[in-house]
Amino acid sequence: MAYVDWMIKGPELGTCNCDWGCPCQFDARPTRGNCRAVVALRVDEGHFGEVRLDGLKTATILAWPGAIHEGHGEALAIIDERADKQQREALLKILTGQETEQFATIFNVVAAMTETFHEPLFAPIEFEVDQEKRRGHFSVAGIIDVKSEPIRNPVTGEEHRARVVLPHGFEYIEAEFASSTAKTMGTIENDWTGRHAHFCMLHMGPNGVIH
Repeated sequence: MAYVDWMIKGPELGTCNCDWGCPCQFDARPTRGNCRAVVALRVDEGHFGEVRLDGLKTATILAWPGAIHEGHGEALAIIDERADKQQREALLKILTGQETEQFATIFNVVAAMTETFHEPLFAPIEFEVDQEKRRGHFSVAGIIDVKSEPIRNPVTGEEHRARVVLPHGFEYIEAEFASSTAKTMGTIENDWTGRHAHFCMLHMGPNGVIH
């Protein structure tokens, strides 16, 4: 099957309500029985067909009553308000796993396991990350406030560095793991401190992660 030629490349900060490490990366069940996630990315370079996506940001709030693979999830996508109509449509198609080989990207997997897609929002998105320092922040006024910092040794308080490599990953090949504090309000509510976070560079297209 032929898909629209698209590509996005840029940093992502992903957080979830599980303990540091995120059991999903090891095919294990979620720490607390359910999965709730807040994720944001910036497209440093990208396109969807002839539509350029450079510089645009997105944020997504996700929730499943159990493990992701059991389905019945809900999702709220927020698109950079600076995006024009074509760019908004393009980003929403990517985020909802359209024009993508089945299960080839994190977006397609999430979409397949989600039954409720709330009406997308268009708003300013603040997004700042430093993957090397494992520090970042993204927010949407009145809806999302997420911060990430290094995991710390419980005895010495020193920063602890953990990196995971997934040679066949459908989101990333390599990521820096960190600790998140997240609060979301409105359609999908969350509130946690000291939970999983990861920093990675996304680089993918319709056939999956680009090596």
